[in-house]
Amino acid sequence: MESTQPRILKSPRLSIIPADIPILEVALSGNEALKNYLKVTVPDVWTIFGPQALQHSLDKLRSSVTDSGWWSYLPVHTETNTLIGFCGFKGAPNQSGMVEIGYEIAEDYRQQGLATELAQALILHAFSFLEIKMVQAHTLGEVNASTTVLSKCGMKKMEEVNDPEDGVIWRWEITKLPETKQ
Repeated sequence: MESTQPRILKSPRLSIIPADIPILEVALSGNEALKNYLKVTVPDVWTIFGPQALQHSLDKLRSSVTDSGWWSYLPVHTETNTLIGFCGFKGAPNQSGMVEIGYEIAEDYRQQGLATELAQALILHAFSFLEIKMVQAHTLGEVNASTTVLSKCGMKKMEEVNDPEDGVIWRWEITKLPETKQ
C-alpha cells in the first residue's frame, strides 16, 4: 500500500500542518529555519514538549512512511500567521481502530478556546477514516485545562491509571457513532 501525503487540517482559526520528515528536520535545526521554511511567525517558545518529541516523530516517520499523518502536526493561528503549538497522534491506529491524540498551545494563545478547536480538529480528522472507531487521550489525574478541553470535545474520563513516569493519569475516550442508513 502506497502512502499519501497527509493534508493540512483546517478549523475556524487554525491551519494544522502535517509535520513530515523535511519539516521535522527543519524544526530540529531551530526556530529561525522553521520560520523561513513555513513562512510563519515562530515564537521563541512554541512547544514545551521540546526537541525530544520532534525527534521521536522524525524517528517514527523514518522507520515507517506508511504511518505518515499519524504523528505530528503544527497548528498555525491563521489570523496572526503564527505557530502556536504542537499536536498530533501517538502513532497509527491499533488493530481495534483506536488512535491517541496529544496537543499543546503556546502560552500567549491559551484561554481562547484554541486547544479545544485543535483537539476537535484532530478527533474529526481521525474519524474521517473508516477504520478509526475510537480516539483516546491522557491527562494528569486532576482537573486541569486539558480535562476541560477533552470534556468540551465530548470525550469521557474512562479510568485512572498509575503511570510509572507521570504518576496518576486519567484515560479519556470518545467513540465514533455508527453511520446511519437512510
